[in-house]
Amino acid sequence: MTTAAKGDPKVLIEYLAKALVESQGEVFVDVEQEGETTYVNLEVAESDMGRIIGRQGRTAKSLRAILNAAGVRHKTHYELDILD
Repeated sequence: MTTAAKGDPKVLIEYLAKALVESQGEVFVDVEQEGETTYVNLEVAESDMGRIIGRQGRTAKSLRAILNAAGVRHKTHYELDILD
């Protein structure tokens, strides 16, 4: 990951998601700004949903925590939505 990309939530989530899934070509990330909140939408192959969500949602929770930490650093509120 490049230094310039560290502040971009799209690049961050795409990088982490591709490291977790088998079908890396089917990872899509979209970012939408609504007011003071930035929504990061993550879409992966149906066969990889379990890998992204994890047992009892632990992986998804960890992804959200990492994204929130990046938001604190950049004084922005991020919301991660995992689309099915």
